[in-house]
Amino acid sequence: MSNPSKIAVFPGSFDPVTIGHVSIVERSLPLFDRIVVAMGENIGKRYMFTAEQRLAWLQETFRGQPKVEVMAFKGLTADLCRELGAGFIIRGLRNSTDHGVERSIALMNHALRGVETIFLPALSEHAHISSTIVRELLANKADVSAFVPAAVRP
Repeated sequence: MSNPSKIAVFPGSFDPVTIGHVSIVERSLPLFDRIVVAMGENIGKRYMFTAEQRLAWLQETFRGQPKVEVMAFKGLTADLCRELGAGFIIRGLRNSTDHGVERSIALMNHALRGVETIFLPALSEHAHISSTIVRELLANKADVSAFVPAAVRP
């Protein structure tokens, strides 16, 4: 009897993608047959970068990773998991605040679709990096090259 494929979704807005996001995906690769990096559109969120730009950065960042697929989606992550046949959601945790928020979302995704969420702690060298902080640095013309993958660097 063969094992069913292990597909995971790594959802986010990636506005912009950071080296912390990349680390979570790379560290998850041994755990799954396929990882779908899914750029969601949150109707309540204002973005600094267009969906097209964010998707292009993700595609460039993960090009050459045969187990990683990049896509855009709208709606609930749990519904996307059902459509893709994914049984897992990957989330990175930087701190206890992330844990509180992400745990509630994970419980809801499990209640809705039976999807399990796998939490990976951010590496200590990435725990201070967030897209929000990177956007603030960019808005103030600071150098963000240490915090974003090559595809995002100016």
